[in-house]
Amino acid sequence: MNPHPLQDKRVLSGMRPTGALHLGHLHGVLYNWIKLQHTHECFFFVADWHALTTEYDNTRGISQSVMDMVVDWLAVGVNPSAATLFIQSRIPEHAELHLLLSMITPLGWLERVPTYKDQQEKLKEKDLATYGFLGYPLLQSADILVYKASHVPVGEDQVAHVELTREVARRFNFLYGKAPDFEEKAKLAIAKIGKKNAKLYRQYRKRYREQGDQESLEVAHALLESQQNISISDRECLFGYMRGEGKTILPEPQPLLAKTLKMTGLDGQKMSKSYRNTISLREEAAVTEKKIRTMPTDPARVKRTDAGDPEKCPVWQLHKTYSSAEVKRWVQEGCRSAGIGCIECKQPVIDAVESELKPIRERVREYQDDTSTVQGIIKEGCDKARDVARDTLKDVKEAIGLSF
Repeated sequence: MNPHPLQDKRVLSGMRPTGALHLGHLHGVLYNWIKLQHTHECFFFVADWHALTTEYDNTRGISQSVMDMVVDWLAVGVNPSAATLFIQSRIPEHAELHLLLSMITPLGWLERVPTYKDQQEKLKEKDLATYGFLGYPLLQSADILVYKASHVPVGEDQVAHVELTREVARRFNFLYGKAPDFEEKAKLAIAKIGKKNAKLYRQYRKRYREQGDQESLEVAHALLESQQNISISDRECLFGYMRGEGKTILPEPQPLLAKTLKMTGLDGQKMSKSYRNTISLREEAAVTEKKIRTMPTDPARVKRTDAGDPEKCPVWQLHKTYSSAEVKRWVQEGCRSAGIGCIECKQPVIDAVESELKPIRERVREYQDDTSTVQGIIKEGCDKARDVARDTLKDVKEAIGLSF
């Protein structure tokens, strides 16, 4: 249970501006954002500082990529009236919190993040022996914590980043959340909930502190929430005492595992710019058609009369995303019996992708012709985001003792 109900439905997510957005971004991230903006308080940002962690020697195109990314978000349906859209580098509080958190974060925590060694292995051609690359997971933590987000939508491979954020928040709260007389205040607050409840609270606290029993933590929180004769301050004090902390200055976020689609690229691998197998959101119809028509298919189908296996064909993976049950049956039967050729099989995918991209292209052109509106959306989003970030930094500095 989160003792900060105002942040219980606040979501934070961002994307690095590393080039044109493609169908992988649309199905893997943006469609989920569009759903979340109607159910949560959403902060979506362009992570331009994060782009520097691997592209520090190639920054010429970042500025244009930032604008293109915001335009693409708007074109696919991310709504600035329902979500806050902003640019990371325009909110200096991200960097300030990152600096402060770096003072308390052990190096070993950063070195064990799975993507640290994985990315070094994948990007061997780049010199990634930099502090920025080592510290980018902590900058991600600052991105999340500066908005006191309750949830971060991630895939399973990114859960470790959220867990690092939780550990950093926990350590910060442990170090700076205790007033000198905190324990005495906690004992006085326990006395206010009555002997029976006080006994239960101590049992739950002991079980949680000694065994890490998460259920005891949740039951104790429910017990405290039901108490009508204690103040909000006393309740928050007991929340912190339960966890071995003091006041919760930086709430721990939870990963929000989204049911998103891993989009297959033109070659059967995951769609990725680095594999050069993408279809851009701004792709013209003729280019999209050519790309799909020239996709590889089941290698067993050398001749039109050869039977094939859809599971061995990258085009079938796109059918799974775009085609109706009826079309899928037609593909399965026609491919396995050689009743249809590969060009025939590809046509429904071509039509479906074009149907999806055509309105997006049109809206992109509208925003490109009205850059002042886009700039206004960015400014409004940055102003709102900075107000929230400033409040967090105020709390953080007061807790550390840097408030003069």
